[in-house]
Amino acid sequence: MPQNIQFDNTYYQRFYGKTGVHDAEKITHLAQGVHSLCAWWGLPIRSVLDVGAGPGFWSNWYRTQHPKVKVLSTDISEHACTTYGHQRRDISAWSPPRAYDLVICHGVLQYPSNAEVRQAVVNLGRATKHFMYLEIPTKSDFEDVVDAAATDINVHHRAGAWYRKELAPYFVQVGAGLWQSRQSNIPMYELEAFRS
Repeated sequence: MPQNIQFDNTYYQRFYGKTGVHDAEKITHLAQGVHSLCAWWGLPIRSVLDVGAGPGFWSNWYRTQHPKVKVLSTDISEHACTTYGHQRRDISAWSPPRAYDLVICHGVLQYPSNAEVRQAVVNLGRATKHFMYLEIPTKSDFEDVVDAAATDINVHHRAGAWYRKELAPYFVQVGAGLWQSRQSNIPMYELEAFRS
């Protein structure tokens, strides 16, 4: 269980960069893949919401590679907002006033309480016009996949089924971290998306 997490300079030095779990180079590969999959499905991405933007790897990639895309980057951390230029927002308390073609929620929802995650999912559902990229390490991931030396393990270790249940009213799981909004009108083949 998380206890008094401080998303300060020490946190960012430890968990980001070449010794952390993610760096700008890794996110470049991921962002290219996500953007290309959206293009494959015929979605011209015009707007992006980056929730929990941290050091801004996603936002920076979009602003550099696709400068015409409107990007709003947010974070709960005062340090991240001051250092990296995000708007200070808590997705569990803030409902974005509009929907975005792509929402990025990378390494965020393992931190808040169950009630806060539930409200965050409602807000993410409202904010996602078409697709959301979501990464959350689950209980199983912490046991079998996560590198504890490079990843913050002082978080909630919830089952994947718990997250899927909360996400199901708003999203359809596509795979590789992508979730399609149930409000999206982009057609998907039956085996591209898991529809329950």
